[in-house]
Amino acid sequence: MQLASTEMRVWFGVFGIIILLGIYLTGFSNVHWFLYIPAAGLVFAAITGICPSQLLVFSFFRSKKK
Repeated sequence: MQLASTEMRVWFGVFGIIILLGIYLTGFSNVHWFLYIPAAGLVFAAITGICPSQLLVFSFFRSKKK
């Protein structure tokens, strides 16, 4: 597993904050709970450098050949 670069971590953080800002401006009670998943995943990726969605996609499309 490879950690994300500093540039990717900043991108994850900014994109996650933009989604959370949109949720805030719409109203927390008006937004469906499913929209919190990508926002939380992006903020998690920005903090840790590990992107859960990228790991999931890589596990689906990983070549079986060695």
